[in-house]
Amino acid sequence: MTFTQEQVDTFNREGCLCIKNFLSEEQVCELMRHTHELIEDFDIKSHPLTKFTTGSKVGESHVGDNYFLESSDKVSFFLEPGAFDEKNQLIKPKTLAINKIGHGLHMKDKLFHDVTITPENVEIVQKLGFKDPRVLQSMIICKQPQIGGEVPSHQDGVFLYTNPQTAVGFWFALEDCTIENGCLSYLPGSHKTTPIVKRFVRKTLDNGTVTTEFISVDEDKEETYENTEEGYKLVECPKGSLVLIHNSVLHRSNLNLSNSSRYAYAFHVIDGVAEYDSKNWLQVPPSGGANFTKLEM
Repeated sequence: MTFTQEQVDTFNREGCLCIKNFLSEEQVCELMRHTHELIEDFDIKSHPLTKFTTGSKVGESHVGDNYFLESSDKVSFFLEPGAFDEKNQLIKPKTLAINKIGHGLHMKDKLFHDVTITPENVEIVQKLGFKDPRVLQSMIICKQPQIGGEVPSHQDGVFLYTNPQTAVGFWFALEDCTIENGCLSYLPGSHKTTPIVKRFVRKTLDNGTVTTEFISVDEDKEETYENTEEGYKLVECPKGSLVLIHNSVLHRSNLNLSNSSRYAYAFHVIDGVAEYDSKNWLQVPPSGGANFTKLEM
């Protein structure tokens, strides 16, 4: 599959691009089979029951514990808040309680490594102008039926800040994505008008994380945005599709109240020639560093 100049132009113009049939039916089936195998082997009884929530307001804490911060180069499991009752008791079976599996799947699992480090992905980053592409934050996102949580409008550069900004998300649909099961949506062109105005960083006094303010130095861009769905474009797509997401484009997904899950595999690529901020939550090794996987063949 060739990454065309027309696709490059669309991505640069809109900040998001969906490429259908990027993965074969066989690849999707194998990734889903293996994901269910990982979940089946997951020992929830010894797990700290770490939930995953998206803290998006300035000053709002996130997962904020060692299990989360140390997941950058491991295969870790995070649970859906909706899988618990008001007494914090798990009320969903293990197979329906996982929010995501991450954040070092491509580092620790051969199947996910082999679908990440490919000639097709190398071609994409080369045509997007990367000099030294590096992979980080690989994960399975489950979006469970009936309880799959909303992901509010956000920019990936808040979480993976580089100077200059370089992060691009690679998001592979492993199941059909529809409006009913919480497909992605994005605000076309928002990457050109909306700077990164806040950061998701590690706290300095403990092992937690917190969203903090950030002052934009780009005076040509607006410094605030409305977290609404007005103007957003839905990305309904069949399984096997690849969605590319610019670091500054506003994107989101709604609750999944349907009876169908919405599994996806995702990772990010940054340019190694850019400065990776030591304040970012994700460090490899987790104690601090930017020892990220080269995207090359």
